[in-house]
Amino acid sequence: MSGESKLKLDSAERRRTLWIVLWLNVTIAAGFFITGAVGDSNALIANGLDNSSDAVVYGLSLLALTRSRTWKRGAARFSGVMLLVFAGGVVLDAIRRFLDGSEPVGVMMLAMAAVAAVVNLICLRLLQKMQDKDVNLRAATTFSFNDFVANGGIIIAGIIVLVTEANWPDLVVGIGVAGIAVYGGIEILRDAHMDNHDEKKTQHTGLRK
Repeated sequence: MSGESKLKLDSAERRRTLWIVLWLNVTIAAGFFITGAVGDSNALIANGLDNSSDAVVYGLSLLALTRSRTWKRGAARFSGVMLLVFAGGVVLDAIRRFLDGSEPVGVMMLAMAAVAAVVNLICLRLLQKMQDKDVNLRAATTFSFNDFVANGGIIIAGIIVLVTEANWPDLVVGIGVAGIAVYGGIEILRDAHMDNHDEKKTQHTGLRK
């Protein structure tokens, strides 16, 4: 898309966009939890937790629209820490399933991941149209991109599960989603730290890419 086609959003339009992606993520999270429980899939449950944390972030982003820059950084930091905690829970669940055994349903993994990929792509495109994103909206965009990548991993794992009838592809992708969450959480915390230095006009060369 050209620069002219990007939306120059005011607060009302930003709120509308964030409400849309918020409810899309709540719906997808519910779908992941249901299919993950029925289909005995760590990867689906991992994505359900991921989308739940996304929904919280979008809610915080809505609150942050009329708040100070300091408040926005605090919300972004909370989002980053939340991702790291979520990642730890997913890894523990994967270890439990490895020790106790599991029987993920490949067809269910494929179907749910395909639907979620379309929804996450819609969310990502909506967020990318925003100009002049603050630290919290940049965090929200990071979350949607991570989700889209994770959905691709589930589709690959679902195919392997169908062919091999093994549970390890599901566990590998679940841990992979946790790894993506760790990376995203660190990037969000880094961005919040750099934003703090930018506001104070101090150096942050040690954290600059």
